[in-house]
Amino acid sequence: MAGNDNFDFKAGDNVVYAVHGVGVVEGVETQTIAGMEISLYVVGFEKDRMRLKIPVGKAEISGLRKLSSNERLGDALQTLKGRSRVRRTMWSRRAQEYATKINSGDPVSIAEVLRDLKRSNDDNDQSYSERQIYQSALERLAREVAAIDDITEVKATEKLEDIMMSTIKSAAVSNDDNSDKSQEAA
Repeated sequence: MAGNDNFDFKAGDNVVYAVHGVGVVEGVETQTIAGMEISLYVVGFEKDRMRLKIPVGKAEISGLRKLSSNERLGDALQTLKGRSRVRRTMWSRRAQEYATKINSGDPVSIAEVLRDLKRSNDDNDQSYSERQIYQSALERLAREVAAIDDITEVKATEKLEDIMMSTIKSAAVSNDDNSDKSQEAA
């Protein structure tokens, strides 16, 4: 597996670990575990003040990957511009589905969570748990955008929220135009 370019990381590489988001490879170390020599990627997550050691041979299976391509990130940003698709199921089931999407590490899935939970009126009608899930998704996607675009996480967050707010505003203008036309027809 070490020959596979997608999973050959070196110190300083930004990577994404599905469950924890963007981290930095600090290096590769060898440890003896149960009498076997095992090479481990050491990945630091500065924001969470956490360090993980992932066996090199199991990097792919464990969900460690390179940052998304510009194309995949573009797909995620396009998803943010789409219409919300909130299913009318119990909140507990939706919350579980949102958590699964966030923990998948896939930027498009995370963008779906953001799109579906974003409200135009400053989140006043969101429950505490909706805001928590929204914030978790926003932080996760913003960290990857920041790493890819080489900007701060704050700038990446602003970029994502600007995209979502411009979509909400254009939808509101479109709805106003449609209601004006229906009133003219009446």
